[in-house]
Amino acid sequence: MKILVFLLALCVSLSGWAQTLTLKPGHPQSYVVKRGDTLWDISALFLDDPWRWPTLWGANPQIANPHLIYPGDRLTLVFLDGQPRLVRKASKRLSPAAQITPKRDAIPAVPLSVIEPYLNFHAVLSPEDLAQAPVLMGGEREAVIYAEQDVVFVDQALPLGARYGIYNPGQRFYDVEGDHFLGQEAELAAVGQVVESGEISRLLIHTSRQEIKPGQRLMPISENTLLSASFQPHPAPASLSGRVIAAEAQAREVGPLQVAIINKGHDDGARAGQVFAVHQPGTEVVETGSGLAVEFREPADRRAYDEVMALLADGRVIRLPEVYRGELMLFKTYDKVSYGLIVNGRRPVRLADKVLQPQPMLFGSSRD
Repeated sequence: MKILVFLLALCVSLSGWAQTLTLKPGHPQSYVVKRGDTLWDISALFLDDPWRWPTLWGANPQIANPHLIYPGDRLTLVFLDGQPRLVRKASKRLSPAAQITPKRDAIPAVPLSVIEPYLNFHAVLSPEDLAQAPVLMGGEREAVIYAEQDVVFVDQALPLGARYGIYNPGQRFYDVEGDHFLGQEAELAAVGQVVESGEISRLLIHTSRQEIKPGQRLMPISENTLLSASFQPHPAPASLSGRVIAAEAQAREVGPLQVAIINKGHDDGARAGQVFAVHQPGTEVVETGSGLAVEFREPADRRAYDEVMALLADGRVIRLPEVYRGELMLFKTYDKVSYGLIVNGRRPVRLADKVLQPQPMLFGSSRD
């Protein structure tokens, strides 16, 4: 019975620790918000775990919505009931009219320039959806590649005045083992507007990001496509874990302010704003007869050197601890996959790395 009471008390104590913020050593007592700041940047000045900013700011009625913080505002660190909180003093306005700051001036959660292409125009579709999309057939100008202000032909009747994105097929996403298809990425090449509707429609190209050429697919751009970048970070649930399966530009490793894709989506409970800790899976080694440790490989993956070392091993396989790499915050989710921004990269994030619920740093502990 005493043991049970002790364990219950320990759980309550740990729960209290999890709600306690640990301020970063050398943190400022106040800070004036500058143009170009993000909520993550500011929180990182005060916390080792910037994803916990709702705890630092959200309980304060002066910052009930941290997305309403503007350049020039002064943030001051105070303690309420023993807990650190930020209070805001708005910058002075010259007139009543100037007190209404345009929404676009409020500082964003993370750098919008990095995630805006994914928020606005990227998509993940099944190959069937992509195959049924309208196809760019050619253009009024005889050319192999088209550019802005060109009028191109599309093989379907499209709504007059509607805006369409012209897409290239991007990466095909598979689970870590490579045998389970999760979705097809569609990458924006250009944006245009329907100027004539018919059996063959005409589309005026307004902006372009990549080459525009026959064979590309089109998808409508609507208000639902333009997702909001206003979200608060919160830890992913303990029941939701996954792997990094791809990265921007098909890179094999990425760092801070780069995009990674994980094998969990909306169907699995993934949501924008969830923060994951990224860990390198612990590698397996075998001990040799001389006490040396060599990397363990499955028989099908062994090289000749591995075969020789296996003969010297005593057969004892040891799994080394996982290595913390950083943190990833989801900003866009689909049925089976999600896009995340590396917001805190201690080490490069690589394909097949694990994504898990983050754990707050306690009493100045270090993950290194």
